[in-house]
Amino acid sequence: MATQRPGFPLRLTPTASAATRGRPPAATTATTPSIAAIDRTPAMASDAVRARMVKRLAAQGIADARVLRAMGTVERHRFVDSALVNQAYEDTSLPIGLGQTISKPNVVARMIELLLGAPALANKANDRLGRVLEIGTGCGYQAAVLGHVATEVYSIERLRGLHEKARVNLRPFRLATVHLMLGDGMVGYPKGAPYAGIIAAAGGESVPEAWITQLAIGGRIVAPTQSATGGQALVVIDKTARGLERRILEAVHFVPLKSGIA
Repeated sequence: MATQRPGFPLRLTPTASAATRGRPPAATTATTPSIAAIDRTPAMASDAVRARMVKRLAAQGIADARVLRAMGTVERHRFVDSALVNQAYEDTSLPIGLGQTISKPNVVARMIELLLGAPALANKANDRLGRVLEIGTGCGYQAAVLGHVATEVYSIERLRGLHEKARVNLRPFRLATVHLMLGDGMVGYPKGAPYAGIIAAAGGESVPEAWITQLAIGGRIVAPTQSATGGQALVVIDKTARGLERRILEAVHFVPLKSGIA
């Protein structure tokens, strides 16, 4: 395991060589993009607006105080397009470009709450999760929320446009423990392993073996996978000293998990 962690933001330089497929390329520091941050509607910055969202999440069954606090802290309206800003705190997914979406607040909160139920945190209700790997940065919203419940976050995005958008969105938050990377999420990020938690915002037929390998003993994976009916369902995988323990939970709908960089 590397002793020195990359700073924010991070970029995984893609490689064209087929011989290097199956492992992430070397990490380099990215330059600052010349993309202006979009001004948001002042009304959306109100603490009361986020407080109502948090109250709704609690009514829907989200009980972990760490999750509710993080959801109430991160300003979701800063991660959506200006034309959709008035819907930022509704419990709905919204388009963020390139055929991708920002997940519903309830889904983000639910998956992070599940992640915080990892065996390593048993009976430690007030502790932060350790190092987390996020597959699919998207617009950066979930990475920001994770930054409030984990000691360190590595977030990989395969789409250059979204990687750049997330960098712009996250820069004002100054989250020194959140590292953004452009790379193939299916192969994870071995240099940051082992991870206390791995969370995915895209679903494939199964959980890639690379994620399981990079998960620490006592860690947990929360990801959508293909269900027996052909749809998607959340799967929780705990890695214990005895082996892997899997649970299939509720049906969900996420974009498909893909390899490569685009």
